[in-house]
Amino acid sequence: MNTFGRALLATTALGTATIAYAAGIERRNWTLREATLPVLKPGSAPLRVLHLSDLHMTPNQKSKQRWVAELDSLEPDLVVNTGDNLAHQQAVPAVLRALGPLLDRPGVFVFGSNDYYAPRPKNPARYLLPSSKTKRIHGVQLPWRDLRAAMIERGWLDLTHVRRTFTVAGQTVFAAGLDDPHLKRDRYQDIAGKPEDAALRLGVTHSPEPRVLDPFAADGYDLVMAGHTHGGQLRVPGYGALVTNCELDRSRARGASRWGEHTWLHVSAGLGTSPYAPVRFACPPEASLLTLVPRPVDAGQERSEGKRGTRFGVGGNVR
Repeated sequence: MNTFGRALLATTALGTATIAYAAGIERRNWTLREATLPVLKPGSAPLRVLHLSDLHMTPNQKSKQRWVAELDSLEPDLVVNTGDNLAHQQAVPAVLRALGPLLDRPGVFVFGSNDYYAPRPKNPARYLLPSSKTKRIHGVQLPWRDLRAAMIERGWLDLTHVRRTFTVAGQTVFAAGLDDPHLKRDRYQDIAGKPEDAALRLGVTHSPEPRVLDPFAADGYDLVMAGHTHGGQLRVPGYGALVTNCELDRSRARGASRWGEHTWLHVSAGLGTSPYAPVRFACPPEASLLTLVPRPVDAGQERSEGKRGTRFGVGGNVR
């Protein structure tokens, strides 16, 4: 075999091994990411918030269901679910098994496109195109109303286009949310205006589109939580996410960053994939445990120096 033939064989073998790892191992490497964010009103006690997103659940994903249910042992004060729970018409019972004991804790949610519509087979190359260059292809409708009813029955709050005030661990939380901006179902005008005074002023959306992050920041929210990006799903070491599947820049595909003068953004890389693109590389499926602590007393000066799009380091770890 000549040199070219050996190189071609080696490249093919490497590609096959990479795909096998991405599809067979990493996408089931359930990971807990932890971070500490200084977003609470000065003088507040810390809050532990569990961020779940993009389960893309199918009925047979038993290990994912068990792992998510075990997150209850973290004893979060609040659970925030940023959508895309479903990937199958029969997946509602599986999602409820996964959320299980977490539904007994305070929780809020909004839905994403894959709560409303099932995924469909697509050309994988479409994933690498900018979101604005791709045409939406919807599958059959999913039973999102059944999932919503079950969540509400267990006490979770649907934040879709509403503003809510509630108490968590003895502290007041003001929260507002949007329907999925990826489907252009968002109506920020329904929740526009300064949030009420609270220990935490929280915004929730599925897709972290800058056009909705900007008004959240302008209105004075402390923290906005989102999902949708899958962390890029395919990441290149040293380069990061290839795409975000929205207008958010690649550097923010997962984790925490600052948005505007004083708002923090947290984007979850999520726990699932489309059944038609069941791979992850350098981006394991994750849930996030956020420890929220008070802002510095002199945060006013820090706010005046902040700029839109600035990314700051934040303490945290992955396990």
